[in-house]
Amino acid sequence: MDAADLKVFEAVARLGGMSRAAAELHTVQSNVTARIRALEARLGTPLFQRHSRGVALTAAGRRLLPYALRVQRLLEEARRAAVDDGRPRGALAIGSLETTAALRLSPALTAYAAACPEVDLTLTTGTTSELIAAVLESRLEGAFVCGPVRHPELEAEPVFREELVLLTDARARSIDDVLAQAGLRIVVLHAGCSYRQRLEDILARRGVVGARLLEFGTLEAIVACVAAGLGVTLLPRSVIEAVWRERGAAVHALPPAEAMVETQFVRRRDAFVSSALAAFLQHARPAARADGAG
Repeated sequence: MDAADLKVFEAVARLGGMSRAAAELHTVQSNVTARIRALEARLGTPLFQRHSRGVALTAAGRRLLPYALRVQRLLEEARRAAVDDGRPRGALAIGSLETTAALRLSPALTAYAAACPEVDLTLTTGTTSELIAAVLESRLEGAFVCGPVRHPELEAEPVFREELVLLTDARARSIDDVLAQAGLRIVVLHAGCSYRQRLEDILARRGVVGARLLEFGTLEAIVACVAAGLGVTLLPRSVIEAVWRERGAAVHALPPAEAMVETQFVRRRDAFVSSALAAFLQHARPAARADGAG
């Protein structure tokens, strides 16, 4: 079993078929089939179950897959480390919460693009759970997520601090008015929204459980729908500072223990820190110090 065998195995597992894997690997199906059969023979166990639509992993295949992915990641990191001469360049894939990207990252990104023109930066937004999964799977070199993050495979660095506030329509004069609403609904970006669980916990501590969920695609849509009385949401004060009054919404402060939250930058502990990533963090950290984090 060698790295080439594992690469073919991973492609078949991910794509669910020999022919699809062959197309991605720029070879013919018979070569892929022969590789897989030889690998299964060496291991003494089948890795795939064949069916009319392609293949599916056996229990042995599922156990092997994480190692195949790890080998590919290590080989790619070895290649990048070998060619990294200290000058920031090449691809850099970073993730961020949408609120952080919209509010905090613009100055750092502008300065970074000017200072490191040879870096091809990709910024992907998502929820904390989505971004952490992408970092763990090495699809992202790092990501700005809602803390605290405690994971044995991740290094987490505080970067920004945010004050979370409860946003309601203008009729709610206090949090007590919110709690008294019948059929209370929570408005979030989508079901994995980083602040959803926090809002549910805040409401649960005040005796409100089982609030219904509404999902919208943008922050603008959330603020507009909350102002229209469709529900309540939890967002950083700085995100909505400029728009809540003009939209006819109301902001309610929370106790510091519930309101203050850290945005952390997470990356794999065992991953190679490229020159492109190191330079990016050098630009993000001054913004964090100016914000009062760290």
